[in-house]
Amino acid sequence: MKPTRLFDFIHYQQANFPQKKAVGGQNAHGQWVYYSTAEIIAKANQVSRGLLKLGVQPGDKIASVVYKNRPEWVMLDIGIQQIGAINVPVYPTISPAEYEYIFNDASVKYCFAGTGDLYDKVNTAWDQVPSLKAIYTFDLQEGRKHWESIFSDEGQEEVVARMAAVRTEELATIIYTSGTTGNPKGVMLSHENIAGNVTAIRDYLPLKEGEIALSFLPLCHIFERTASYSYIYNGINIVFTGTDNLGGEQGDLQAIKPHFFTTVPRLLEKVYEKIYKKGLELTGAKKSLFFWALALTDNFAYDYKPTGLEAIKWAVADKLIFSKWREALGGRIQGILTGAAPCPVKIMRVFSAAGIPVREAYGLTETSPGLTFNRFEPHGALMGTVGQPFPDVEIKIDTQGDYREGEGEIMAKGPNIMMGYYNKPEATAEVIEEINGERWFRTGDIGTWVTGPNGAKFIKITDRKKELLKTSGGKYVAPAPIESLFKEDFLIEQMMVVGDKRKFVAALIVPATDSLQSFCEENDISWTNMEQVLKNVKVQARYQQILDQLNPKFSKIEQIKKFVLLPATWDAVKDDGSTPELTPTMKLKRRVILEKYAHEIEALYEGK
Repeated sequence: MKPTRLFDFIHYQQANFPQKKAVGGQNAHGQWVYYSTAEIIAKANQVSRGLLKLGVQPGDKIASVVYKNRPEWVMLDIGIQQIGAINVPVYPTISPAEYEYIFNDASVKYCFAGTGDLYDKVNTAWDQVPSLKAIYTFDLQEGRKHWESIFSDEGQEEVVARMAAVRTEELATIIYTSGTTGNPKGVMLSHENIAGNVTAIRDYLPLKEGEIALSFLPLCHIFERTASYSYIYNGINIVFTGTDNLGGEQGDLQAIKPHFFTTVPRLLEKVYEKIYKKGLELTGAKKSLFFWALALTDNFAYDYKPTGLEAIKWAVADKLIFSKWREALGGRIQGILTGAAPCPVKIMRVFSAAGIPVREAYGLTETSPGLTFNRFEPHGALMGTVGQPFPDVEIKIDTQGDYREGEGEIMAKGPNIMMGYYNKPEATAEVIEEINGERWFRTGDIGTWVTGPNGAKFIKITDRKKELLKTSGGKYVAPAPIESLFKEDFLIEQMMVVGDKRKFVAALIVPATDSLQSFCEENDISWTNMEQVLKNVKVQARYQQILDQLNPKFSKIEQIKKFVLLPATWDAVKDDGSTPELTPTMKLKRRVILEKYAHEIEALYEGK
């Protein structure tokens, strides 16, 4: 029987294909520890009984916050749901003031926290949160309540009764979105919302029972959380970790050798930059061979099968170059699914050509999250698109408005569409539109249909509706495609297109430090400090060359006329306490960046 509630998936696994290493992670001593399906269920039941002992009622809100994914998070999540309570997962990088807002908005009663400063952050907000009764830690910390202290061996009959009473259409979780400005909105997702996404993708994962998925994206984000339930549903073993020790000979990729993982584009870009940098450090024939193999990927497309002389070239490149890339990722990768932000085509092309299949998916927190995805099977993917709709999801393009022909706002209908925003009916009404008795969600993304080689229709995202620039001449410009293409160049770490209500389009560019240092070494440019280097005539000319090469790919109004190089880094977390330029999912906080670099932007338009 198909699971319909989130806690059903682990019980489905136990009934159909119990695993000895269902979930794993590192303990406080850095050792890898694994739990069987039965052990996960037993721990989740202890959590459920413990929460009952605390007096938790159906509908009560329980917060969870960790820096690094861990098995205990899954045990807690299942334990909360089984008794009809609501998990409110929170990003670890937010400020105490944001914890205070979220906890008050959701009336959080208990919080379970990981290591580092998380207990202190929550504790700082505690005095201003009347509903919060206690904070528990996943790791033993002196003077603080350990999460196992709530465990109980009594009350399983009540747990079973509570489980039976939970309906699939009931609220399962509230996820507070990482907005670029203002307070976050709490997205209400039911069991049905998320379970629908999980069951719909079951037959599309390129994995077999017992294979390994590495999980390092934050579980508080719906992308990774839904992926984890998908693994459980398919009998895939999950190993949890973080992003701090993935690569290298002693990294988690080598230790675990996964078959699959989900990621965000920026992490793939960093891997690619390291590969490219190693290529630059080679000499003689090895260096020539590296860049010969890299050049082979330029015209690669999904389902490409070389023949004749080309097949021989690819075989040589694979044996001498690409196989080493695969080994760097553990040697067993069968698929990587990327989402949360646009992935540069070049990144997908290079990795896929090297036998590391990368596919892009698209969705939002409000859609649990999947709306469309590129499949792994033959003819199921098209580069430059976000794929075809999920089973049971209907997509349409609303072309009413000032869009280019064929483009419009993407709207979606399906069982995965959120219940609404918590405590915000007006905000809900702005994005949920009833048409002929059916609920349609307005994504705020602009897109169009693209026909693939086999005649299938794919969705291509062209921009965010709210991020469209309008020049003083009244022309609309979509910044995202421009930024995505320019970021494919190794010398560009980040970029933001500006020009709203201006005569022309310009750009703020954050150089990629490692690649720029290599360029300076090759051109005898002394590296004093970043600020001085960026003023160098050769450096300025090199970035102008990038503009000259890529500008012709866009219409005249979209072309970058001027740019400024910034001696900075844009991060999702700032050690100095300043406002981050990126959201936790690595999207640009455009308004923050506009305010922070207002002087530099004005300088771009002086005298123009």
